[in-house]
Amino acid sequence: MKFASRVTKLEPSITLAVTARANAMKAKGEDVVAFGAGEPDFDTPAHIQEAAIKAMRDGLTRYTPALGLPALRAAVAEKYSAFYHYPTTPKNVAISCGGKHSLYNVFHALVERGDEVLIPAPYWVSYPEMVKLAGGVPVIVETDEDTGFRVTVDRLRAYTTDRTKILLINSPSNPTGAAYHRKELEAIAEFVLENDLVLISDEIYEHLVFDDFEFVCFPTLAEELRERTVVVSGASKTYAMTGWRIGWTVAPEGLIEMMGRLQDQSTSNATSFAQAGAIAALKGPQDCVKTMCAAFAERRAYMMRRLAELPNVACCVPQGAFYVFPKVSACYGRQAGGRAVDGSVALSEYLLEKVKVAVVPGIGFGADANIRLSYATSMQQIEKGLDRIAEALGAL
Repeated sequence: MKFASRVTKLEPSITLAVTARANAMKAKGEDVVAFGAGEPDFDTPAHIQEAAIKAMRDGLTRYTPALGLPALRAAVAEKYSAFYHYPTTPKNVAISCGGKHSLYNVFHALVERGDEVLIPAPYWVSYPEMVKLAGGVPVIVETDEDTGFRVTVDRLRAYTTDRTKILLINSPSNPTGAAYHRKELEAIAEFVLENDLVLISDEIYEHLVFDDFEFVCFPTLAEELRERTVVVSGASKTYAMTGWRIGWTVAPEGLIEMMGRLQDQSTSNATSFAQAGAIAALKGPQDCVKTMCAAFAERRAYMMRRLAELPNVACCVPQGAFYVFPKVSACYGRQAGGRAVDGSVALSEYLLEKVKVAVVPGIGFGADANIRLSYATSMQQIEKGLDRIAEALGAL
């Protein structure tokens, strides 16, 4: 059987691979501390679960419109209108099977063969592969610790050509936790307008920000941005609903219509009763979000203190999400037990094999000098894992 080149050329998700390997070791009874998972360790709040259960019992187990339940599209529109003061109607909203599915459909609705998409690095592992699947060309724009992993307009200009169609921004970011300040976004907005670009704003971590950081929903910066901005978010991270697979896109009506055509011929609707849960998430009490965010903030502070104590490790303070992205390249070129550590993959394998700690190599995010650790796990696991990392790095 010969496989299509569009699939054979894809890179597998390094984050899912690390999680799968850690889970396999755990299944064998090994005491693995897993820092790989990009999902909250909290249960979905009870009122959301109950809403889905009630929906099933009430018969909401059949197809819904492909773009989602009218009530959920209205709830999302109401959120953006009320919370961000961004005028939004249900016709501006598409409900998909998670934020990843939303992004996939956006790229397929917008990207023609050869179109270039600017992607600041470090980036979420799926961005470049999705662009390739849509026939586009991912153009990686490097950032580093000097700019707090935030791209500058000068850097963007250096990579812009007459084939550039889209700029993708992820704030707060996976994997770095970096988030853009208002003035930085205003400069990017001017760049987008000057170059007639479409801006895709991945805002999946919008409610997970710390130290009173001001999150800015990108299209609220200027009225002229509304017809060229696509906002992608969802219920997964904010409400601990990763497995429910509910994401949404807020965009001009024409794009939403095109996404509807794609979903008509692919997935149809997101799961009906999961949509009922998402309605309860958006319209119900938000104390659960504050509780989770406070726990993440405490864990983040602890991780930053411990990482600062490790030799040959440096780490920017994340403004949001639930990841740290320490620079560990000063450990490269060292050995332990006759094994050389020559990059983020080798270091990650060393940590897993020597002290049973699973981290994600930075090379999958376009930054081989770093590794990603998620603090979406218990403080007990964080303490144990960092103790083990300190032991392993000390042995190099």
